[in-house]
Amino acid sequence: MTDQVHKADPGLCSNPALEIQPIVAELRQLRDASLAARNRVQRPARLPSRRSLTSVVDGLSAALFPNRLGWRDLAYENVDYFVGHTLDSALRELVDQIHRELFFLSQDSGNEELRSKAVLIAQEFGKRLPQIRQFLESDIQAAYEGDPAARSPDEVLACYPGITAMIHHRLAHELYLLGVPLVARIIAEISHSVTGIDIHPGATIGRSFFIDHGTGVVIGETAVIGERVRLYQAVTLGAKRFPVDENGALIKGNARHPIVEDDVVIYAGATILGRITIGRGTVIGGNVWLTKSVPPESNVSQAKLRADDYTAGSGI
Repeated sequence: MTDQVHKADPGLCSNPALEIQPIVAELRQLRDASLAARNRVQRPARLPSRRSLTSVVDGLSAALFPNRLGWRDLAYENVDYFVGHTLDSALRELVDQIHRELFFLSQDSGNEELRSKAVLIAQEFGKRLPQIRQFLESDIQAAYEGDPAARSPDEVLACYPGITAMIHHRLAHELYLLGVPLVARIIAEISHSVTGIDIHPGATIGRSFFIDHGTGVVIGETAVIGERVRLYQAVTLGAKRFPVDENGALIKGNARHPIVEDDVVIYAGATILGRITIGRGTVIGGNVWLTKSVPPESNVSQAKLRADDYTAGSGI
């Protein structure tokens, strides 16, 4: 039997030079120019880590709801130990991420001073967790009572994207108020990528808030939402216009999103824009476009369509 020797194709085995260095040099020039434009000529500080903050939120969620989101075989007598251990780990990591944001934004403050400030922020945030839990309990109950398909509050907590979004938002909002908006925004965007629900951490949302289905919901930074409000999918609480200064730059931080009072229901696809007020007890119908305030107990719907009978081709 004769052995056959196959010669390898030189085109497959060769490792041609790809001229990487010119690309590296050009990327460095662009990077340095970008840093100079932002007055960051030195090595830039690291931003808070999305991966680490995902772990922080998972830990905080488990500490808030240990019997449902904690260890699978967690025994009742070990719950306090689990909560304490999980909280300690999550808050220590949160300190590191807060410190990153403070250091990134700082110009003159010393590193130790910033570390101490990060610890104080995390401690104050930790003190607010019991209140966050109370608000989330009300959100879960509102979802259970508002959806006939929900068989139990446990199902709501485990399955509903609106509740996942609100866990992230309730945590992120407190961090936003405590002066770390970048950490808060990253947490909000983690939720956005998972649920399709986009809530800016600056938005103020009262108790018993229910987002049914949820995909495509957008709630802007300065929106104010009262208690017992229900939204359906693809609802937008947005800005009508974006004012600019004398140089043409967007003015930041002005109140530009709606105020939604207590007991309002907003159905799927509604778009509500500008600093307008939706009065208490109002119902906004599906696909409504609204840019003016409405009084309490209003019922806002699209203009009625002409009803024609198209049976057997009639009306065509």
